[in-house]
Amino acid sequence: MKTNISANPLESGNDELERNALEECVRRQRLNHRVSVLIVSAGRGELAVKFARLGATVVVADTDAHKQEIEGRALAAGFGHEIRFVNLDLAAPPEHIPGQAFDIIVVRRGLCTLPYAEARRVVRNLLLRLVIGGKMYLSILGLNSELGDAYPDAEKPVEARYAALATDVGAKYDINGPVCLYTERNLFMLLLEAGASVLRTLTTTWGNVKGIAVRV
Repeated sequence: MKTNISANPLESGNDELERNALEECVRRQRLNHRVSVLIVSAGRGELAVKFARLGATVVVADTDAHKQEIEGRALAAGFGHEIRFVNLDLAAPPEHIPGQAFDIIVVRRGLCTLPYAEARRVVRNLLLRLVIGGKMYLSILGLNSELGDAYPDAEKPVEARYAALATDVGAKYDINGPVCLYTERNLFMLLLEAGASVLRTLTTTWGNVKGIAVRV
């Protein structure tokens, strides 16, 4: 049964997964080690500022369309040196991202725009940019949310699930092009198949799914 969404399903802001990531930053921060964080698809940059306030160095990986706003927000908050922007095509990340290896990677959005096999490859690639014992916090759009209403690939296995949302749903949330929607089990298997040790998965109030994994 679908969960009725009354807010944006991208769920930006101080959600449970992001709180867990910020708490992990506090635990890892030591006088002789400054936590290094990578945020993929950072939106307006609020989360990057929260990490910087905890003393972390932060790399924000997003498209150039967000660069000016993110850098402006970092400067306005007084963290122009602590927050660095890099242009990133999620489907083809560069061989090296400044700041790696990272203690924490947060993937906030974008992964569902890739077919499952490609998403698995990207997660594996990002996982290898963590230190051993580093953690990945991943959010993805859920099949059992409003986005799944009349989704044409809903009955297909996740490996074959890649289609545009129903026209009215896509227009409502400005999500264009094909997407792969996930159940909680799908996300668990994605992380496992990418080589991560899965610590936790959860389904949010809005029906989207999130996971926490560690590089071992």
